[in-house]
Parts: sequence; structure tokens; C-alpha cells
Amino acid sequence: MRILLVEDDVRISSAMSAMLRRGGYEVEPAATAAAALEAAPCDLVLLELDLPDGDGIEVCRTLRRRCAELGIIAVTARDGERDRVIGLRAGADDYVVKPFSMAELQARIEALLRRGARRHPAMPGVVEVGGVRIDLSARTVRVDSEPVSLTRKEFDVLASLSRQPGVALSYERIMLDVWQTTWSSRHTLEVHVAALRTKLGRPELIQTVRGVGYRLG
Repeated sequence: MRILLVEDDVRISSAMSAMLRRGGYEVEPAATAAAALEAAPCDLVLLELDLPDGDGIEVCRTLRRRCAELGIIAVTARDGERDRVIGLRAGADDYVVKPFSMAELQARIEALLRRGARRHPAMPGVVEVGGVRIDLSARTVRVDSEPVSLTRKEFDVLASLSRQPGVALSYERIMLDVWQTTWSSRHTLEVHVAALRTKLGRPELIQTVRGVGYRLG
């Protein structure tokens, strides 16, 4: 999960970047409107509205025109009701007023990601990969027609991967799907993946994508 952090205050930017990286996000800082508009594609934008070379509202409008699905959270000292209305109408999905707690910002990011996931829900069905049959509706798994017993969370991890077989999912995307947070220890996810590989008897089925996460198939 890649976040574009648009903030011209070095102290605030450093603190926010550190918090986000601890949560498993990749962060690209940008201190100006120009840098924000020239940045590589990302999954979510944290946008200060008072920038040294332009109005963050115009940056927000431009980013929204470029991508309707992009998550945008305005993070700013503009605290008036009119400011909030303008920001939201410009395309921001959420609006956080400074000063704020890092815990609140983390919660708002997770809530926005959950809303994005619900906009594109996976259709219930059956996925078959490498001799493994995963019934997402019945929550059952069979390997070569033999049933395999999984814990609830083990199945949830497998289901998260099976909804997009062949696609590398980030650690934080899987943790958000399964634990509804990206703040859980990555070790917890690694333990569940190791258990799945053992129980399925297909160590190669769940592939580790270094620096990213996991891929099914």
C-alpha cells in the first residue's frame, strides 16, 4: 500500500512518515503542490491544503479528476465548516483537522481502505488452484478432493488471497482483510501463512513476494 504524503512542514511530515512506515505502508513525501501532482501513482493521499506553491484544494480536484477511486484525506489546519465543505466537495474522502492524534489518523486511513474494499466486493464462489478447491461461501477447503481443517483466521487469510489468484497482495492489504487493521504484527500473518502451507501440503501454492506480501498460485 503506497501513500503520498503531501506536507510542507518537515517536522510533521517526518512524524507522520515514521508512523505510517511502522504500520507497513510505503510513503512518498511531497512538500509542494507541484511535487504532489508529479508523484508516481499511489493508493492513498494525505493532503495538506496550505502549500507554499499552490492551493491544496486545486491539487485535490486535479487528483480526483485523474482517478475516481483514489483515496484522499485532507489533513490541514483549516478548521472552519466552510473549509470542510469545500474540501469534501473538491474530492476529499475525509477531512482531519490539525492538531490530531496519530491513532486517529491511522483509524481514519483504515476506515477509508475498508470502504474502498466494500465498493469492490468479491463475489462468493469457488476458486480452484493447484489441486486446492476453496469454497468461499461454504468456507471449506479440499485438497485433491480431501477436506482440510483450517482455523477461522487461516481460512480468512486463504480467502483474501484466493479472491485475486495470481495477484501479489501487500501484507497490509491482507491484514486489513483479516484483522481489520494494518497495525497487527506482520509475524502473526507469517505464522498463519506457514500453517496454511503445512496443512495444504502445497508449500509453493502461497508464494512470498519479497518486499510486498503474498500471492496465491
